[in-house]
Amino acid sequence: MSLLSFRRKEVAPTHNSAEVEAFLKGYSIEVMPRTAEKVENFRALLPQDTRVYIAHIDGTPIEEMVATAKRINGEGFAVMPHFPARIIKDKATLADWIARYQGEANVKQALLLAGGVAQPVGDFHASMQLLETGLFDGFDRLHVAGHPEGNRDIDPDGSDKNVMDALRWKQAFSSRTDAKMALATQFCFEAKPVIKWADRLAAEGIDLPIHIGVAGPAKLQTLIKFAIACGVGPSLKVLQKRAMDVTKLLLPYEPNDFVTELAAHKAANPNFGIESVHFFPLGGIKTNATWAIEHGGASAAPAVQS
Repeated sequence: MSLLSFRRKEVAPTHNSAEVEAFLKGYSIEVMPRTAEKVENFRALLPQDTRVYIAHIDGTPIEEMVATAKRINGEGFAVMPHFPARIIKDKATLADWIARYQGEANVKQALLLAGGVAQPVGDFHASMQLLETGLFDGFDRLHVAGHPEGNRDIDPDGSDKNVMDALRWKQAFSSRTDAKMALATQFCFEAKPVIKWADRLAAEGIDLPIHIGVAGPAKLQTLIKFAIACGVGPSLKVLQKRAMDVTKLLLPYEPNDFVTELAAHKAANPNFGIESVHFFPLGGIKTNATWAIEHGGASAAPAVQS
């Protein structure tokens, strides 16, 4: 996802506009076991219908992943753990992970992706292979990766041929499963390329709903670090341009312009393929949740009385 193509205009955003409020409705958010540990109670931060993705970074024990999923599910949130194909040894390992998630954390949703590891540790290298195992039959919702700025791991030549072929395969798979499917993307910073990409998918007959990745408020240095680590593409230039402006260098980045522009486009084009926002809380979950509320997102779930 592109971190630097977030074109910052320094124009006051339309806070709490109806368009932005509608666009943020039902947003999801991503956590890792180590970041989840810092949150005392997710109910105090997130709307009660929030879907919480649990990112599986290579080297994280499955026990920590399942424990995090169990804890967040116990607080009343739907959890969607990552299943990165390239860090899963074989079908037996995949079956074990699924059994643990389902048995201990009531998991019914999953994000399937190749994963950021260059060399697969075992039999899988793509999310399509995971789907083909049949082990996800019975899941309520299955999300797969979308790449608005392309993906050099899949198309080293800079084209998007392999990415598009994979999307056509996933589109066909969606017609064969009862699970709801959607594309979850890396975080991006520039709206126009995202709009162009979504329109292209529609023209190609790929109508899987898009859950667009949005980097939550964070220090500029933090965003640049994550953007480079995550392989963010052309939009990285937005952050680089911002970093060269000393008047903005120390100011926190906020996704106001990006979200506002996409929200306006969605309002003007109701059939536009972006269905939902997926936040990467790079500056912290509390900071991200506060920003969402300030910009029209739903407030946290009501406190549960003991």
